[in-house]
This record gives sequence, C-alpha cells and structure tokens, in this order.
Amino acid sequence: MPSDATILIVDDHEDTLYALESALAPLGYQVSRATSGDEALKQVLRGRVGLLLLDVRMPGVSGLEVVRYMRRVEQTQHIPVVLLTGFGPDHELTSAAFGLGVADLVMKPIDPWALRTKVRFLYDAHQRQQTLEQEVRELRALVKGHTDTTRRPPRTGLPLPDARVPPQRDIPRAAPAREGT
Repeated sequence: MPSDATILIVDDHEDTLYALESALAPLGYQVSRATSGDEALKQVLRGRVGLLLLDVRMPGVSGLEVVRYMRRVEQTQHIPVVLLTGFGPDHELTSAAFGLGVADLVMKPIDPWALRTKVRFLYDAHQRQQTLEQEVRELRALVKGHTDTTRRPPRTGLPLPDARVPPQRDIPRAAPAREGT
C-alpha cells in the first residue's frame, strides 16, 4: 500500500462526513470522502484506499453491498472496513457484517476518541501488512533471479560445479610403512 493511501469515509449525509473528518483530523492521515456506495467503489478500485469507514444504509448501493463486492476483488479484499450504523443493535446486520470480514461495526453517534484509536490501529496494521507483502514479493524475485542465473547449465553440456563444495585435488599418498624397518 502506498504511504499516501487515504482513509475513505462514506456517508450520504454531509454533516456526518464533516463530523468524521473532524474526528480523524488529529491523526494526520489523508482523508477522502464519498457520498454513495457507487462513488466509494470507484475510489476503492483506484487503489489508493488504506481504510474504509462506511455507512451501512445509503440510497442505491448499501454499505454491505460495497463490502460484498470488495471481498470478491483481489486488489480490495484485504482493505479494512469499519461499518457505521445509526439504527442501533441489529443481530442480522452484525452477523452479515462480520461474516464479510468487516473489522468493526460502530454505532452512531460515534465517540471520536474510540474511532481514532480503531482507525489508527487498523490503518497502521494494514500498512505494515502491505509493506511485508511487498518485501516478500521482492525477496522471491531476488531468489528466483539468483536461482535462474546460478543453475543454468553451461554450454559445454557439463553440469555446473556446486559452489558449496570446493574442488577436489589429487593429493599424493604417502607410501605405506613397512613392518620391521
């Protein structure tokens, strides 16, 4: 994930977007916004989102539909999502959300301190995970490149000597000792 990945907040109410932006401002992360599920999906597919704060109930594409789509697409399936709801506890919603791998389900009105703590942890953990995955890809490429160049058979048709075993030299043997002399 690029270090300039944004936190995308999605809600169909401008006042909620403003409140979320204000709550997240002290963290210093880049924040972008969307007012619909369709708009959120477009931004997520552009590849610059490191965390998604997503309202559950919006006109058109709902928050759960956005998450369902994201989980089917390889490039977006591991982006952490925090669902936001203003309709109180709902067992079916909770079950569906966590079944889709949502990181958390938060009730509105939102406690800014708790939200910042969750966002900081999820965003930073996702960024560390992306960095590790990139390092693994780079190491695999190096190993593959090294293996490809060191194990190529020579043009003579003879196998390459194993670099770990030093070449053997003929060492003259001492004459056997005679008994009785």
